[in-house]
Amino acid sequence: MNACKTIFRISFSTFQPKLDLNPKPFYLPLSLRPFTSVPLCSRISFSRIRTRSFSAVQEVAPLEDESPEDLAKDTVENLLTHQDDVAGLMKMERKSGMQVFSNRWFPYLDMFKCGSEYLRSREVIEVVGPILMEERKERLKRVVRNRSYSVCLVVEGLCDFGNVSATFRSADALGLQSVHVVSCDSSKRWYRENRHVSMGAEKWLDIELWNSPKECFELLKSRGYRIATTHVGMDAVSIYDMDWSRPTAIVVGNENRGISDEALELSDLHCSIPMKGMVDSFNVSVAAGIIMHHAVCDRIARLGCHGDLNEEESQILLAEFFLRHNKSTISIANEYAKRKATISRPRL
Repeated sequence: MNACKTIFRISFSTFQPKLDLNPKPFYLPLSLRPFTSVPLCSRISFSRIRTRSFSAVQEVAPLEDESPEDLAKDTVENLLTHQDDVAGLMKMERKSGMQVFSNRWFPYLDMFKCGSEYLRSREVIEVVGPILMEERKERLKRVVRNRSYSVCLVVEGLCDFGNVSATFRSADALGLQSVHVVSCDSSKRWYRENRHVSMGAEKWLDIELWNSPKECFELLKSRGYRIATTHVGMDAVSIYDMDWSRPTAIVVGNENRGISDEALELSDLHCSIPMKGMVDSFNVSVAAGIIMHHAVCDRIARLGCHGDLNEEESQILLAEFFLRHNKSTISIANEYAKRKATISRPRL
């Protein structure tokens, strides 16, 4: 019995901790380490955790300083039923009517009107730039580099605001800056949640509203566009056989009736997406997305890139985006214009 007690006492003593005067740092195994840099003993504030959509490949900057009023106003529904809101969306001065200054269409002049004063795009960028996050500015610059007016989208006679919103979202995502809406039927049911469909793309696009295909197509042709209506017919050209490096307006039609007879007659060509299944058509927003995506891919293959704005145009469009950012950027530009006018005004 005494022998057993001795063995137990010796074994137990081996587990007694020894004082280590030079302790080594303790590391958790990789599988047990926390996924954040927050200490384990700290309380995590969920309001500080930033999330992103799974589809986001590049690092993106969050929207900043948008009030609930701005979010409610900048919707496809409001824009398409209130023409003044569409006109107010664009800030830099625009070319008027059928006036074309070059062989390639670009809508803006290098002027932003502040009361009786005008600011150049360079001044707008210098004045407004400091209040924007660097991450946000870099994103806007990247968007401008990939923007083009050489391909534009026309939606004719759509009665579902959700479909219009979806086409706007695709146009913005693919780098098309100009979209046109012909005879959108505002008597149909409104889609109050369509901002969730467009994801706010309407804020960054140039939107023009038209009452008929005739007036829309005449102006587009004056700007150098060929009109390509989507239509399934014997004379339709496959979108894969078209040269999309040429300025082209893509026209998609009503959900049920398709392109109107007037639009078909006034267009330069009819195009279609080759179908491989039993159905003979896509949803209109899906069709628009497929055609725009192929147009961009074809332009990259032929030209090396889709975005084709020159240095001056890029600067003007960047200033336009800075001004569209939120209301405070407009206020800052206006205050600068007032100070500029006071300084330049001769003293009596």
